[in-house]
Amino acid sequence: MGHYFDNAATSHPKPEAVYRAVQRALVEIGANPGRGAHRAARDAAALVHHTRRQAALLLGTVYTDRLIFTKNATEGLNLALKGRLRAHDLVAISPLEHNAVVRPLERLKRDRDVQVEVIGHDPGGVIDPAALERLLERAPRLVVINHASNVSGALQPLPELARICRRHAVPILVDAAQTAGLQPLEIDGWDLAMVACAGHKGLLGPPGTGLLFLRPDLDLQPLLEGGTGSRSEQFLQPLLAPDRYESGTPNLPGIAGLGAGIDFILATGRDRILTHELRLAERLASGLEEIPAVQVIQPPVRGTGAVSFRVEGMNPGDLGRLLDEGFDIAVRTGLHCAPLAHRALGTLPEGTVRVSPGFFSTDEAIDELLRAVRMLIGKRRRGRSQ
Repeated sequence: MGHYFDNAATSHPKPEAVYRAVQRALVEIGANPGRGAHRAARDAAALVHHTRRQAALLLGTVYTDRLIFTKNATEGLNLALKGRLRAHDLVAISPLEHNAVVRPLERLKRDRDVQVEVIGHDPGGVIDPAALERLLERAPRLVVINHASNVSGALQPLPELARICRRHAVPILVDAAQTAGLQPLEIDGWDLAMVACAGHKGLLGPPGTGLLFLRPDLDLQPLLEGGTGSRSEQFLQPLLAPDRYESGTPNLPGIAGLGAGIDFILATGRDRILTHELRLAERLASGLEEIPAVQVIQPPVRGTGAVSFRVEGMNPGDLGRLLDEGFDIAVRTGLHCAPLAHRALGTLPEGTVRVSPGFFSTDEAIDELLRAVRMLIGKRRRGRSQ
């Protein structure tokens, strides 16, 4: 069996409890939550409530009903951006944003003449708090911060940035796709206005799951309207969250699996998971730096297990293919849907090879990857010298 190092895209494998929860939702429950008074519908509603409650506990908020289920972080970010920004608004963003932020903003630039400014930063893409302070004097409608880069793992000083935004009364939207379930997040304590999470990454849930936290004083125009199982006598969409933002039949098996993933994190300890992944990342980065011709993209502060690197004279895509075909090692190559981040890091146009171990990755797997990289570089050198 090979080694999977693409956990920054989707965590794999999942805890066994996640698979069991998905199967139970499909086989033993099967009903829609909030759409009936029968036992299966009640069981489905209880399952949804459990996941929402556990997510609130993990993410540090008492406002359970302000956690909205989405199909991924991208949907949550779209809801936040398109629901918040109006014509001619100014929005400030970090230099490490994913296309889940960049592309909706490009649409809003065209449709609503929204103005986008990248906040000043260091060479690793970490925001300069003084630069944010200066930009906030221009009264942007929203500040968007990618908590940790999906390319380099660089961690932004979120508590400090949130304090600055609070002083200026500017809401902050956090893309926590890479950090939810891994890094500490204190939604209420840090006064985060909106937080988008991917369910299938650090939260260890299935694909097709995500969360958006929306602070109680904020109201967004929903992306969808439709049946919610509540206020059915009204033609207009309900005003109260979460129903206002959760139209249509929910992904009950996904929500069940997400709840099991969060339960696993709470039982195991988020700090234990983070410590393990950061230790593997440091083992990998240190080993790569000892290999001639390898350049590791070292972040100022590492926030996740993701490690990006390049090999002089080798296309990242070719190296990833060789690792897969010759060693059954799965990594991610290219731009990782984050060209803005690669521009900030100086790794355009080819991008990098990204290795992202997870909680179930081992030291031995990291060492096998390092051996494979050494072998491929050595083989290439011998071929060039003949």
